[in-house]
Amino acid sequence: MITYLKGIITFKTPTYIVVETAGVGYHVHISLHTYAQVEKLETVKILTHLVVREDSHTLYGFAEEPERQLFVLLISVSGIGPSTAQVMLSSMTPDEVRSAIISENAAALARVKGIGPKTAKRIILDLKDKLVKDSGETPLTILPQGNTIREEALSALVALGFSRIEVQKTLNKILKEQPAISNVEELIKMALRQLS
Repeated sequence: MITYLKGIITFKTPTYIVVETAGVGYHVHISLHTYAQVEKLETVKILTHLVVREDSHTLYGFAEEPERQLFVLLISVSGIGPSTAQVMLSSMTPDEVRSAIISENAAALARVKGIGPKTAKRIILDLKDKLVKDSGETPLTILPQGNTIREEALSALVALGFSRIEVQKTLNKILKEQPAISNVEELIKMALRQLS
């Protein structure tokens, strides 16, 4: 198994790069998330995962280990091939994919091209427990999606740079303890106190 490649990027597109190492050029498929991180680089150490099929050996590359781990988990789900996993990691950041699975947000996953509602539910069913266990997080009790003040507060806090999963946990805790909150500003202030 090729774990990583270290070398010169001789060709670069948003979907693949060619990495020359020891005189050999390797064609490595990448997500837009990884492309954003290697776009300005000339030399690279790219983490890889080799997918072996009867008719092909294909290398997939990742700028960071969490993205590679998520890719490997995604392709373990029945009906999700490497190409679909790459489209997911190009449409959403690895953190967003993780967050959508842990919070059982099938609608967010189903917005990805090639993922229907059934596949989104299967991904959640297969991977939620693994992701919760790996991250050491307790499963999130998700409040109804219709809670608009929760959604507004979540967007605002994520925009401020807090981790989506961390914010979701904090908001859920506050709203569980004080379900009567009806003011977004108040909810954000309370969450900021707990997050900082």
